[in-house]
Amino acid sequence: MSIRENIAVVRENDPSVKSTMEILLTYPGFHAIIAHRMAHFLYRHKWYLVAKLLATVSRFFTGIEIHPGATIGKRLFIDHGMGVVIGETAIVGDDVIIFHGVTLGGTGKDTGKRHPTIGNRVLLSAHVQVLGPITIGDNAKIGASAVVLKSIPANVTAVGIPAKIVKKHLSE
Repeated sequence: MSIRENIAVVRENDPSVKSTMEILLTYPGFHAIIAHRMAHFLYRHKWYLVAKLLATVSRFFTGIEIHPGATIGKRLFIDHGMGVVIGETAIVGDDVIIFHGVTLGGTGKDTGKRHPTIGNRVLLSAHVQVLGPITIGDNAKIGASAVVLKSIPANVTAVGIPAKIVKKHLSE
């Protein structure tokens, strides 16, 4: 994915953007995704320590922690970003929107695939916690501060602790 495509995603999803220069200089979500793409490349080529060092530097500057082993799809938009954590075996689909404080984490009980799989066009509102090797289906919306401990199907909105489906959407 090109830097231009990353810039376009920010412009599309954040109505407060005034210029490309603003994105390049002040958007931590943009910076974290660029750094992750480099760290993930290094991780896939078994340069684990260098990948983790790059991820750590990125976390220091952005407040966003993405493990270099995580698989991130195209056009991810992280808005406000502070406190976002994406674990090693997480998979994030295309056109996903993540707000601040979201965790895609493990429960500590699993081995192998330990983190969530997020489908395409998913919205994860502020402070959502998605824990364990579960799946969030395409076009799902997860409401603010929800704790998701079981898989959520496509085309629904889920809210609460634990998250429960409150609305079904027409598939797109």
